[in-house]
Amino acid sequence: QVQLVESGGGGVQPGESLRLSCAASGFTFSIAHMSWYRQAPGKQRDLVAKISSGGSNTYYTESVKGRFTMARDNAKNTVYMQMKSLKPENTAVCYCTALGLYWGQATQVTVSS
Repeated sequence: QVQLVESGGGGVQPGESLRLSCAASGFTFSIAHMSWYRQAPGKQRDLVAKISSGGSNTYYTESVKGRFTMARDNAKNTVYMQMKSLKPENTAVCYCTALGLYWGQATQVTVSS
């Protein structure tokens, strides 16, 4: 049974940081491209970042470049997203996905003063 379990979300003030984690099980994690998506209130779900199976290639949507870093640890079957200099517009429900096929239950990120 495939499982993706996100954690690390929470409420922070603008300029602060959060690190999201997504623990995977039930499939061969080391060969799966992984992605983080977010869905802001009233908006569609959008791609934030993705990482290749080996971790050597990453992609970031323009608005988070230089502030967000996605990484993976294939020994731990876990992907991470380090988010720095958070802004109120980063408030969203964040999902990790494996291959766009399997989705986690999401974690809430709220940035507010």
